[in-house]
Amino acid sequence: KMASRRWSMGLFVWYFGTRGTAGMWSDVGHHTILSGPRYEGLLKDIFIKGKLADDMSLYLHRPSVSDPDVAPEGDDTFYVLSPVPHLGHDNGVDWSHEEAAYREKVARVLEQSIPGFQEHIAASVIFTPEDFKSRYLSPHGCGFSIEPRILQSAWFRPHNKSEEVEGLYLTGAGTHPGAGLPGVVSSAKVIAQLIP
Repeated sequence: KMASRRWSMGLFVWYFGTRGTAGMWSDVGHHTILSGPRYEGLLKDIFIKGKLADDMSLYLHRPSVSDPDVAPEGDDTFYVLSPVPHLGHDNGVDWSHEEAAYREKVARVLEQSIPGFQEHIAASVIFTPEDFKSRYLSPHGCGFSIEPRILQSAWFRPHNKSEEVEGLYLTGAGTHPGAGLPGVVSSAKVIAQLIP
């Protein structure tokens, strides 16, 4: 049944902390979307071709702007998220070979919004679809499990009480009601009510 499903994109996520940067880059808030030059073409590269594109759209998260306690005094914490192909494509991305080069591409895009940030990096960690697969057991290293298309959303997602195996209950991004933190927490609440 799951073989017929379409899967969400993978994610390249770079977490980094910067030293002595609080107050710098005043136009970069808690949430910033950096739209690339292409939209439809980028989506086709990610979802249809399974190709890692040279251009990208990024989500930049800087929580230390709203809550200075998430970083040491005077410092900042960030993560940048780039949608990338999941690992299930025939011509899948070899992240052991591509990770460093893709990080440099992301850094070049970020330099336009947070110039000189790399000179201030104090800590850094990267997650690729390979990490989502091994660390979170996500099929194909997908960031959001099955793709939230109309016939794969809400009630059409796998139900929280298995229809195939008696006594098996499902929770997480791939079940009802859906992916993302609110959906995952909601599925856990549903399970808490379903289990006798």
